[in-house]
Amino acid sequence: MADDSLAPGELQTYFALMEAVNVLQHAVEQQLRAEGDLSSVQFGLLARLSDAGSLTMTQLADGVVYSRSGLTYQAGLLEKAGLVTRAPSPDDERATLVTITERGAELVGRVLPGHVEVVRRLLFAPLSEDDVRRLGEIMATVRDHMRAQPPRSAAPRKRRTT
Repeated sequence: MADDSLAPGELQTYFALMEAVNVLQHAVEQQLRAEGDLSSVQFGLLARLSDAGSLTMTQLADGVVYSRSGLTYQAGLLEKAGLVTRAPSPDDERATLVTITERGAELVGRVLPGHVEVVRRLLFAPLSEDDVRRLGEIMATVRDHMRAQPPRSAAPRKRRTT
């Protein structure tokens, strides 16, 4: 087999994964928009902050695997909506600390039950407990392999040419 092609089983698995992720992502987006007027990226940021309270922009970018500029834009939208605050970090003058507000935490609490229902119905309902365990192990292995690469925040910024 040539190095530039996937084996039939690999291709089938890849397409099944991508289709499942796309269907789940679409359903999650619809639920979050309907119940909280949030994108899945915004929900991901708020959910991470609801666990941690405060994180630096770099920690958030690495955690949600999002570009610096995209994260800055999303954090600005969340700040305008009163869901987070941004301030210089007291520990590192170069870092910006993002903190979830009470209003942001309340919004997460309001949309989370519907989010859980969508995930359970679409992802976990057809699986046995053993399937869930095995899928978790497989996805953790894949995630850890992917995360072994330097985080996106460590990548050098491209310079604009004029």
